[in-house]
Amino acid sequence: MLRAALLRIVIRILWKYSKRLVPSLERIISLLHETIHIPYQDTHCFSNLVTDYLAGDKKLDGFFQFAPNEKGIREAIETRKSYPVNRTLLVQTIRQQYASLNPSKKLQANIEALLKEDTFTVCTAHQPNLLTGYLYFIYKIVHAIKLAELLSEQYPDKRFVPVYYMGSEDNDLEELGTFRYNGKRYTWDANGQKGAVGRMQTESLKPLLNELFRTLGPPGEKTEQLKDLLARAYLQHDTIAAATHYLVNELFGEYGLIVLNPDEAQFKQLFTTIMQDDLLQGTAEGVVKAQMEQLSVHYKTQAFPRPINLFYLTDTLRERIVHQEGTWSVLHTNITFTQEALLHELQTYPERFSPNVVLRGLFQETLLPNVAFIGGGAEVAYWLQLKPLFEYYQVFYPVLLLRQSVQWITPIARKKMKQASLSVSDIFTHTNDWVQQLIVDASSVLPDTTQAQQEISSVLFTLKDKAVAIDGTLADATDATIKKTKRLLESLQTKMWRAEKRKHAIAIARLEKVKSLLLPNGALQERVENFIEFYPYLGDAFIKQLYASMEPLRNEFLVLHADYPTSG
Repeated sequence: MLRAALLRIVIRILWKYSKRLVPSLERIISLLHETIHIPYQDTHCFSNLVTDYLAGDKKLDGFFQFAPNEKGIREAIETRKSYPVNRTLLVQTIRQQYASLNPSKKLQANIEALLKEDTFTVCTAHQPNLLTGYLYFIYKIVHAIKLAELLSEQYPDKRFVPVYYMGSEDNDLEELGTFRYNGKRYTWDANGQKGAVGRMQTESLKPLLNELFRTLGPPGEKTEQLKDLLARAYLQHDTIAAATHYLVNELFGEYGLIVLNPDEAQFKQLFTTIMQDDLLQGTAEGVVKAQMEQLSVHYKTQAFPRPINLFYLTDTLRERIVHQEGTWSVLHTNITFTQEALLHELQTYPERFSPNVVLRGLFQETLLPNVAFIGGGAEVAYWLQLKPLFEYYQVFYPVLLLRQSVQWITPIARKKMKQASLSVSDIFTHTNDWVQQLIVDASSVLPDTTQAQQEISSVLFTLKDKAVAIDGTLADATDATIKKTKRLLESLQTKMWRAEKRKHAIAIARLEKVKSLLLPNGALQERVENFIEFYPYLGDAFIKQLYASMEPLRNEFLVLHADYPTSG
């Protein structure tokens, strides 16, 4: 432990004074922390569709273009060349969006590199959740960064740039305005604002942040740095989109990550042909429904197309557009259009039309020279429904990669796991299965009456034959006796199992305690907790350890140990 501590001190000094050593230092950091990889199916937390997709199950043939591996990416790079994008407009808009920020030299170089035809993007997308929302927001971005760097090494004649595509037009405030810290749920009501969350004003956030800051800890330099970062992001920027852009740039700008907000009139102008077709012809609904029907034979579908897959968007409004009897209306408003007026609105104010989940990916791939999209399980599932739509509109369909999932083992949890002799795999095993195996391993007399039931049933059926031979009316009585005996034996087995479980009550309680620490409310940590749980302890080492440990094409669940002092 002393040797490791000294080595960490040396690394911090080297890190501070020698940026040229960063790649080597990242590898050293990775070695200092225990990392464990688990197949996704062994966590029992992912759908059959996701695990089958990663395993290359034949049932999913035809639902994607490129396999989620090195071969698939190589094919995607070659194919992407046939799908040009407006690089000049893309770079000009990104420059404008970074005008008030302080991009790192690496980020500036990545932005300018997008002007070149041999530069491609690796993209992940997410809404601008308050304080980033859930841990997987962070994991998505680090995954994109690592994959872009890996591909740049593998293809030295090309450049790959990581992009966070901000879903700023989402209007689900109940979801986006919520985060959790230390077991408490914090919710922002936006002071009654409506419409796209990215456009909402941030001024009413101060009381919520003050409430958080009173409990954020432990006290120390890292906590104060975090408070300062959050205050600068949300109290010195007018909108949620601007605040999120600043926050993400502060966390990841040094890695060259580009944050792209697609809520721009000039971007929407590039997409008007597809939006017009959706408004007038409703092509997407039929195309996607046909794919859904095929996918639903084996799996649950995720995205549900509508006759029109666009919202009408203003600073205070985002509502669906519907068509009925020659009139286009905006739900829950008095706004209506004739066809002529609708097309005029689309051409004059394209920024007022906002794609839903069915069209969002098409819009994204229209803007970016993208080769790979990194998404969660639900995103992979709905993208698998969309391939024919990309083909219909002749838009590039990228490699779909499942985002890296991560479980942090906290010091308290690690201590309790050691006391209870629990492994990481035990944490992801269903409790009943774990208890059953514990009893099987520990008990010399297994509480299993299966063999006894078979033997007694054989005797009873023999008696039944004899009884019926004497008097046929005894058949019902003997059947009732057989059923009653079976119930009694099953009841006895249940009581025996309960008795054995009581013998192991302490071990079971320890397991459940560890699970409650690592899997809050029975869900994956990454789907509940926020990065501010770890940042006051680890600071930027939280992201650096993720960066050092992720293997972007490994397609396995990653377990990391959070190394910080605790009094628990």
